[in-house]
Amino acid sequence: MPEPAIVLGANQYGKAEVRVVKVTRDSARHEIEDLNVTSQLRGDFAAAHLAGDNAHVVPTDTQKNTIFAFARDGIGSPEAFLLRLADHFTSSFGWVTGGRWEAEQFAWQRITVGGEPHDHAFVRSGQEVRTAVVVADGTDRHVIAGLKGLTVLKTTRSGFEGYPKDRYTTLPETSDRILATDVAARWRYARPDVDYDAAYASVRSLVLEAFAAKYSAALQATLFDMGRAVLEAHAEIAEIRFSMPNKHHFVVDLAPFGLDNPNEVFYAADRPYGLIEASVEREGVASPAAAWAGIAGFC
Repeated sequence: MPEPAIVLGANQYGKAEVRVVKVTRDSARHEIEDLNVTSQLRGDFAAAHLAGDNAHVVPTDTQKNTIFAFARDGIGSPEAFLLRLADHFTSSFGWVTGGRWEAEQFAWQRITVGGEPHDHAFVRSGQEVRTAVVVADGTDRHVIAGLKGLTVLKTTRSGFEGYPKDRYTTLPETSDRILATDVAARWRYARPDVDYDAAYASVRSLVLEAFAAKYSAALQATLFDMGRAVLEAHAEIAEIRFSMPNKHHFVVDLAPFGLDNPNEVFYAADRPYGLIEASVEREGVASPAAAWAGIAGFC
């Protein structure tokens, strides 16, 4: 049998992590938008790989400059900004048939001076990073919003009981423990006519409420409660995926020091940690593979 030929497989290229900060100065009260944008093109690039022919290679530097130029007209929601980039590259270059555009949005809050928010001085918000991905596949557009680094904790109304035990099990059952995690989530919109900023704020609020509201029998159960709350409230969202580490807090044994510890002093372990990942979907609604291709990890 002859050896199979060696051929070029799926490929994409572009400029990664273009940090663009847009300051709107149309009044004395400035606004700031801060994005980290990645642009990757897909299409007919075989000659560049196989023959060193760059006739179809839109320089990554050009992609970077396009991001800056588009920011001059305003950014708005990261999803809308990425859709503009996708439409530009797929319409401007006939051999670009699609691509993947991703953004992280960093939040800033106004510094309070004399009890009033300052017009042009800001402090970086220490909470989550908003994320967005747009995948262009021919004329199709897949919009995936998300967040990461949303750290949450509750000090009670969480437990872990009823699990199987073998000779290696040392973890004691408990009905009262600290539950903490860093929420990373991505959700796919089923249609394009969405107020992305309003939807993001709502999803974030629903996730936080679901984490806090009920007793948690396990992080898995809380994850599903989060996803169900989002899908029940938002018909425009087709599915949502979560990746959530269990940030373990262990009760410290203070008995050697003659002290009790009624669930008040804990050791916060950074590793190893449980990692809980799952998608919450609408029954019978297919998840397009093209939408999620190239997203590292579970979500």
